Amino acid sequence: MRLPIAPPLAPMLAKAVRSLPPQDGTLFYEPKWDGFRCVVFRDGDEVYLGSRNERPFTRYFPELVEAVRAELPDRVVVDGEIVVRDGQTLDFEALQQRIHPAASRVRLLAGQTPASFVAFDLLALGEESLLDVPFAARRTRLESIFGGAGHAVRLTPITTSEERAAEWFAAFEGAGLDGIVVKPGGLPYQPDKRVMSKVKHERTADVVVAGYREHKSGPVVGSLLLGLHDAEGVLHHVGVAASFTMKRRAELVEELAPYVSRDGDHPWSAASLPGAISKWSATKDLSFVPLRSELVVEVAYDHMEGRRFRHTAQFRRWRPDRTPESCTYEQLERPVSYDLDDILTG
Repeated sequence: MRLPIAPPLAPMLAKAVRSLPPQDGTLFYEPKWDGFRCVVFRDGDEVYLGSRNERPFTRYFPELVEAVRAELPDRVVVDGEIVVRDGQTLDFEALQQRIHPAASRVRLLAGQTPASFVAFDLLALGEESLLDVPFAARRTRLESIFGGAGHAVRLTPITTSEERAAEWFAAFEGAGLDGIVVKPGGLPYQPDKRVMSKVKHERTADVVVAGYREHKSGPVVGSLLLGLHDAEGVLHHVGVAASFTMKRRAELVEELAPYVSRDGDHPWSAASLPGAISKWSATKDLSFVPLRSELVVEVAYDHMEGRRFRHTAQFRRWRPDRTPESCTYEQLERPVSYDLDDILTG
């Protein structure tokens, strides 16, 4: 490629903050898309889709390669997010399935669950690198290359209104978005630096602790396996809680020892746990220590993806006052639905 910026390029990142930063006259607010971060490079017919870890996405999304050729300028570098839609909401589980080693499967899924690209920053255009240009000017240039609404390549909305951003934070979750990203207007593009801010949803739930995985460093607790009961009383694996100190990990082994299930009567097996295998790695240790379903813990989570927590949940406290049977899906808050098309054209 003969572009002013060559792939691979680590994207600029955001640090988490607990509340929406107030407008100081310089801030821009954008919806936070729940997909795969991607930097798109196009030089004529040559297209490269770079991931956050700088591995190429190109072979997994052939329909996006064609869309970039059809809907973006001939020589351009654009930062954004790859998403998969399910009607008027985002479907991250379907997006994860797109990362598949078999070319025949890739072609099949490209037709069944086609991806879209949502652009939110312009890094180069023609012969010009825009990395040192302030974000406000980069955004204006980005808007200039979207003469009309694209089919698969879309432009994210943006606002300088703190009040509107707060409305977006509440409303857009119903379409599968998971927060707000905040960017100073004078910010140059800084690859691999956490210089933006992000505000994500956080809720709490009481869940059953039904097992744990050991930490990679040795026989201490790495993560707690969490479960919720459905309407029929079946306990489903919904995610994990982690981020304990090493001292706490060792203490948890002793605390959980009386609850270890040794009779083989456990509702889960390693093979049955959803989301266990990472397609980015060849192998993953799926073993876990099963626990009797007697312990309840309160965790914080951002949002659900299907029947599971989208990200790792955060331990808050033990709940000895709650029974495992009371830990059901019904306790979870469900956001009001919102249309993706309304977001992208608003």
